[in-house]
Amino acid sequence: MQKLIINFTPTGMIPTKNMTPHVPITPEEIASDVLKAADLGASIVHLHARDENEEPTSNKEIYADIIGRIREKNKEIIICVTTSGRKDNTFEGRSQVLDLEGPVKPDMASLTLSSLNFNKTASINSPEMIKGLAAKMLEKGIKPELEAFDIGMINYANYLIKKGLLQPPYYFNLLLGNIACAQADLINAGLMIRELPENSIWAFAGIGDYQLKMNTLSLTWGGGVRVGLEDNIYYDNPLRSKLATNTEMVERIVSFAKTYGRAIATPREVREILGLRSPEEI
Repeated sequence: MQKLIINFTPTGMIPTKNMTPHVPITPEEIASDVLKAADLGASIVHLHARDENEEPTSNKEIYADIIGRIREKNKEIIICVTTSGRKDNTFEGRSQVLDLEGPVKPDMASLTLSSLNFNKTASINSPEMIKGLAAKMLEKGIKPELEAFDIGMINYANYLIKKGLLQPPYYFNLLLGNIACAQADLINAGLMIRELPENSIWAFAGIGDYQLKMNTLSLTWGGGVRVGLEDNIYYDNPLRSKLATNTEMVERIVSFAKTYGRAIATPREVREILGLRSPEEI
């Protein structure tokens, strides 16, 4: 069985300090949580930036600050930045983080493969936007982190492959449990894996109460995991009586992996699997 790839999601766009004091907001807080997760075994970090008012921002200078703080102490962990359009749906805004160069250039960037609804907001991803972001990632040598919330999004990835906008190996985050998308059950999970193109590396994410369920399922099925406060702020779902820290979330996955007998992939190993540059090239 392939070694476990842990994709760490510390912040996201939704959690605030009023919701949980444990969510990292400032560049210093985010970098600190990332470095702790890396020490525990995370090989990829999926970054979201916030401004001084805790609002999600696409400002590339804030991303540069976060990435610089991480790479000052750890050049091995793979850094993935979001290109989400829930707050800024202009191409210029969403793609500006892809222009970072030198030691703060990201290794990967998220690419959501269709529009979708969340509980209270919509994520609008037009075909033109998706293809534009994919083309810029290809031009910049930044690997897409393909976000699929249902089977239709995987079909769109296959369309992008035919158009030459995606290059193997493909890295998919399969996100289940969102109210308007594929639900977190065995049938939906199995169908999504079956539809993946050849040369795909995949991880399961569970939204809210379903994070631990999908993470443990992926442990047994041979996939990777996406874990962190972006998707779930509670440690004891569905009771929701204990707010989690990012460190606790990662520690639990590492403990489960050891119990199950799955080795954890190092960032260098994942860089080789995904065809990313070595830490010495950063």
